[in-house]
Amino acid sequence: MIPLRKSDPRQAGPYRLETVLGSGGMGRVYLGRDTTGGAGLAAVKVIRPEYAEDPLFRKRFEREVGALDRVKGGAHRAAHGQRLR
Repeated sequence: MIPLRKSDPRQAGPYRLETVLGSGGMGRVYLGRDTTGGAGLAAVKVIRPEYAEDPLFRKRFEREVGALDRVKGGAHRAAHGQRLR
């Protein structure tokens, strides 16, 4: 795991971001802790700002979320349009 940089967000939706799990072309994946008393830890993908308003990218991201929906036994939550802090 990689420590958060000064430029990394500290919050994404209901998740407090604790460390970086990885990064790639779409953005970065963080280990996040649910601050609402939910399920605990989650992998939280934060997409790059330049892709956020791109309709083709959003479609690709929606397909990724759909693929996660089909994973048997997996638990995930998609939060589209969440503001980062």
